[in-house]
Amino acid sequence: MKMTPMNRYEAWLNDALIDEATKEELAALAGDAKEIEDRFYRDLEFGTGGLRGVMGAGTNRLNRYTVGKAAQGLAQWALGKSDKPSVVIAYDSRNNSPQFALDAALVLAGNGVTAYVFPSLRPTPQLSFAVRSLGATSGIVITASHNPPEYNGFKAYGSDGCQLVPEDAEQVIGAIQKVTSFDLVRRLSRDEAEAKGLLRWLDEEEDRKYVDTVVSNSLNSELLKNGGLGDSFKVVFTPLHGAGNQPVRQVLEQAGFSHVYVVPEQEQPDGYFSTVKSPNPEEREAFTLAIGLAQKVGADIIIGTDPDCDRMGAVVRNNEGEYVVLTGNQSGAIMVNYLLGTLKERGKLPDNGVVVKTIVTSEMGADIARHYGAEVVNTLTGFKYIGEKMTQYEQSGERTFLFGYEESYGYLAGTYARDKDAVIASLLICEAAAYYKSQGKTLYDVLQELYAQFGTYLEALESRTLKGLDGVQKIASIMDDWRSNPPSEVAGVKVDAMLDYLRGLDGLPAENVLKFMLSDGSWFCLRPSGTEPKIKVYFAVRGTTQDEAVAAVKHLTQAVMERVDNKA
Repeated sequence: MKMTPMNRYEAWLNDALIDEATKEELAALAGDAKEIEDRFYRDLEFGTGGLRGVMGAGTNRLNRYTVGKAAQGLAQWALGKSDKPSVVIAYDSRNNSPQFALDAALVLAGNGVTAYVFPSLRPTPQLSFAVRSLGATSGIVITASHNPPEYNGFKAYGSDGCQLVPEDAEQVIGAIQKVTSFDLVRRLSRDEAEAKGLLRWLDEEEDRKYVDTVVSNSLNSELLKNGGLGDSFKVVFTPLHGAGNQPVRQVLEQAGFSHVYVVPEQEQPDGYFSTVKSPNPEEREAFTLAIGLAQKVGADIIIGTDPDCDRMGAVVRNNEGEYVVLTGNQSGAIMVNYLLGTLKERGKLPDNGVVVKTIVTSEMGADIARHYGAEVVNTLTGFKYIGEKMTQYEQSGERTFLFGYEESYGYLAGTYARDKDAVIASLLICEAAAYYKSQGKTLYDVLQELYAQFGTYLEALESRTLKGLDGVQKIASIMDDWRSNPPSEVAGVKVDAMLDYLRGLDGLPAENVLKFMLSDGSWFCLRPSGTEPKIKVYFAVRGTTQDEAVAAVKHLTQAVMERVDNKA
C-alpha cells in the first residue's frame, strides 16, 4: 500500500528510533494537514546540489534521520567502489552542520568506511581538493550554499573530487531508497569509531596544502610583492558569516595583497546570517556593510563569498565613483579575458586550451575565449558537469582545461579541484583588478572596453518560488505548457529554435530544461531549480549600446514572464 503523507507522519511519531525532541516537534503539528503534507509528501531528492532542504522533522526535511539515510546509502555505494573505502567530510557555518557532519561520519564508520572529518568549518572547494589529495573514495559537504538560514544540505562527491554526476547519483539514490526503516542505518558511537580508526580528524596540514595550491595559480604575484602595487591596492572582503574568512585572507596575503579589510560585522560564523536578508553574493543588499567600509577606506575592489565559499561576487567602482555589483557573467568575462590574455602574452596559452561554461551562461565570455584561440564547451547547469569534463580531459589529454564558470557566481581556474572555488576566484578577480590598475584602469573600464569590442551583452534572471506539492505540480505545468506549445515569436522577435534538453541534446545528459533561440541572437531558458522549490527563467540579449540592451532584455523578460505567471 502506498504511504500517504499522514501515514508517514504517524510512522515517525510511533518509531522507537526517533528521539523525543523530534516527536515533540511533530506532535505540535497535529491538525495542520498542509504542513504535514509539505513535510512528508516526498523524500528529499538529489538535485544539482545534492540533498538540500529546510531543516526540521520529516522526510521532506533535512534532519539527523534523513542525513543518516543518505550516509547509509553513500556508504553502500562506497563499499562497492573500493575494498578500503574512505570519505572526507566538511561542513560550513550553517546551524546543525557540525552535528550533521558527525552523524554522517558515525554512519559511515558503522559500515566500515573510514571518515576523514575537518574539525571546523571549511570551504566546499577545499573538500573537493582534499578528496583528491587524500585519494578518498568519496566526499560529503554539509551545506546549503547561499540558501536562506532555514536550509541545510548534503552534497556528495566522487573520487575525482567532483559532485556525483547522474549515473553515480542514481546508484546512491537507489541505495538510499533501500533504507526503508531507520533500524537499517548502522552507526557507531564516536568513541568506538575513533578507537577503531574509522573516524579520523584532519589537521592543519590539509589547510596548508590547499592554500599553497591555490596561490600557485597566481599569474602576477610579482606585481604585488616586494613593495609593488600590493602596498597601495585595497581590498574589502566579506565572508558573509561563512567558511571563506580564513582561506581567502590567507591566499590573498600569501599572494601579496597587504591591505585586505574584512567587514567586522560579518567576519565570524553565524548560521542565522543575521546581518543580511540572504547570504548571497549575487545580491547587492549582501554588500551593504562592505560598501560602507569600502567608501571609508577607499577600496579598489570589494569581494564577497557565500557560506560554503564556492561562490564569489565582486563590486567595483564605476566612472562616477559609485560601487556597482558585477554580475556573474560580467566577472566571468573579465576573468576569462585576464587569464587568457596573460597566458597568451607570455606564450603559455596551450593550443588545445578549453573554457567550459553552462548553457545558461552568457556568450560574452565564450566570444572572448575564442578571440584568444581557446575552444568553448557548454554543459548543463551545475558545476558537477564542468568537473566531469575536467576529469575527462585529464584522462584523455585531448584538451587542457583553462577556466570553468557559470552565471551564478561559480568559477574555477586550475585543476586541483572539481568544484567551483570562491577562493581562487577571489584571488583571480583581485589580481586582475590590480593588474589593470597598474595600467590606469578599473575593472569597470575593462568591462566597457570588452563591450565595445564584443558587443553589449546583458542578462537577467527571474524566478518564481512555488512551494509544496501544489508548487511541484505548477512548475511541471509551466514546463509542459512551453514544451507542448512553443511560441513562433516572443516580444515581436521570431523564435528560431526550441532546444529541449530533456532529449539529451549535444551529448549531454537528459535534463528538464528548455532554451529558446531568437532570430536577433537573444535567448531565454526555463529551468526548474534542483535545490529550491523554484522555476528559474534566464534571459540574454546583445545590443550595440547599454541603453539598447537594457530595453531589449526588459521587453523580452516582460513577454516571457507574463505567460509563465499565468500558469504559476
